Amino acid sequence: MNAIADVQSTRDLRNLPINQVGIKDLRFPITLRSDDGEQSTVARLTMTVYLPAEQKGTHMSRFVALMEQDTEALSFGHLQKLTRDMVTLLESRAGKITAAFPFFRKKTAPVSGIQSLLDYDVTLSGELADGAYRHTVKVMVPVTSLCPCSKEISAYGAHNQRSHVTVTLTVNEEVGIEEIIDCVENQASCQLYGLLKRPDEKYVTEKAYENPKFVEDMVRDVATALMADKRIDSFTVESENFESIHNHSAYAYIAYP
Repeated sequence: MNAIADVQSTRDLRNLPINQVGIKDLRFPITLRSDDGEQSTVARLTMTVYLPAEQKGTHMSRFVALMEQDTEALSFGHLQKLTRDMVTLLESRAGKITAAFPFFRKKTAPVSGIQSLLDYDVTLSGELADGAYRHTVKVMVPVTSLCPCSKEISAYGAHNQRSHVTVTLTVNEEVGIEEIIDCVENQASCQLYGLLKRPDEKYVTEKAYENPKFVEDMVRDVATALMADKRIDSFTVESENFESIHNHSAYAYIAYP
């Protein structure tokens, strides 16, 4: 029986390396390990490696095969191992794995104590290049913001809105997803809950009123908290406030350093 040709491994004559080649948007069930324990979710995976100029193509099936064989919960340490395993399997010198997924956290209402789930968009990335590993965590946290100017100039009331605060960290050791969520929610006018009773609604309305924040305040306060954490090498913080009195959003962004 004749051997099946391995076209991907043949020589390419165009002398152009490819920085990233692989698969994108593979929807795959994963188990996630975090400070609150383990939870199951569905991730959208992008897995790529560096392709040298002389090689015609990468072996696409190996990316999926790696995930099919993986049984360990995703964590800081395991993503690093998975990235190294991918680079070795694809016989490359660099590679990157990005996993984007909904993360659920149980929230307790401030007065009634009733519990409900709230979801957050999370992206974890592991990248290996020339033997050096880089780990990135991105979390989008929905919160409430109340306008200080509206409060100051109005005889009563103030406009408030839901805001999306997105934090992206490059870290040298594990920083928990819950830690990032807590950091952002502690700096907002008020945090969000999946389920509230009337006494809870009164509480969060009044709490936001007593804690007004511009979009500028939001990013500066979150950035100040992150700067004190030695586990973080660099970060960006951005906030989009979906204005309730305008047909546009207010936006602010900080990159550090």
